[in-house]
Amino acid sequence: MTLHLPTPDGGLKAYEPRAEPLAFDTGAPLASRVVFSAAHVVADPLADTTPDSPAAVDWDATLAFRRHLWSHGLGVAEAMDTAQRGMGLDWAGAAELIRRSAAEAKAVGGRIACGVGTDQLTAPARDLAEVRAAYEEQLALVEGTGAQAILMASRALAAVARGPEDYLDVYGHLLRQAAEPVVLHWLGPMFDPALDGYWGSADLDAATETFLEVIAAHPDKVDGIKVSLLDARREVELRRRLPQGVRCYTGDDFNYPELIAGDDRGFSHALLGIFDPLGPLAAQAVRVLDTGDVKGFRELLDPTVELSRHLFQAPTRFYKTGVVLLAWLSGHQEHFTMVGGLQSARSLPHFARAYELADSLGLFPSPELAETRMKQLLALYGVTK
Repeated sequence: MTLHLPTPDGGLKAYEPRAEPLAFDTGAPLASRVVFSAAHVVADPLADTTPDSPAAVDWDATLAFRRHLWSHGLGVAEAMDTAQRGMGLDWAGAAELIRRSAAEAKAVGGRIACGVGTDQLTAPARDLAEVRAAYEEQLALVEGTGAQAILMASRALAAVARGPEDYLDVYGHLLRQAAEPVVLHWLGPMFDPALDGYWGSADLDAATETFLEVIAAHPDKVDGIKVSLLDARREVELRRRLPQGVRCYTGDDFNYPELIAGDDRGFSHALLGIFDPLGPLAAQAVRVLDTGDVKGFRELLDPTVELSRHLFQAPTRFYKTGVVLLAWLSGHQEHFTMVGGLQSARSLPHFARAYELADSLGLFPSPELAETRMKQLLALYGVTK
């Protein structure tokens, strides 16, 4: 059928969906890069909830999606921003998600790393000691499941820290306690405005020096860093200054092909929200890169950047809405409902463009199903032409 998709100017345009999807093999394990997909959660659409209620999660569908990612050789970054951590998923829900996903990872042999934060502090922290204790509680839970820990940026720490020395104190304390090397996560304010000035300064150059000081003091406890600043130049400069053996995991959903491909002085591994909808294609691209074929890798991954930039456009924190839309259109879940009602965070023209870009890439396992569901969504918004 021909779909009539809304355009940003308020009109409609005819669109002919593609007939066949791309074929993706599960293939061999990824070799040249460590690649994590930050995975979304599937809400329970039948739960009687409100945006302020605790998250109601469809655990079967949520874990099935993680098995899908593992089947293609990707690692799962659990309970992160993509899972609506701090945007509908509270600590109780995140803790349950971590326990269930870690157990599932053990059962299927999948790689998993989980977010450690301070979001059980629902009131403003009184001091650094309270922030440290919150981090310690979550670190103990993650390490107790056998998952790798990702020390996420903390809104509570950003609010209470007086300067760089407080970040050095808290992170130094946590790294000394960590049983295994962790990933340090620097999430920029475009993803979460409450993290503005993280590492003790709104000046990114000054913040970078503090970040590097934390790593230099404990290189044996840092597996890698995850950088989400949407600034390719800054990431390259930062990764070149990392101690030997400390990985850079790009979190740049605007520039990931060039950062993963790298240059003659190094490359980035990946921990990306966009690899939730791109999982099979991204894995196939990395397998091409494993053979040394950088050109083939770029030919597969470069065309996806337009979709990623669309999903992550400002306000960037609402990219999860597009990610879940594509999961529904792809048949990974039976509804387009999100924790906290976040499906309302983007417009119909935004959804239509996301569908068009994903369809043109051949991402939908069943283009016919995606077409049918997109038509249902259009009709819900009153577009019946």
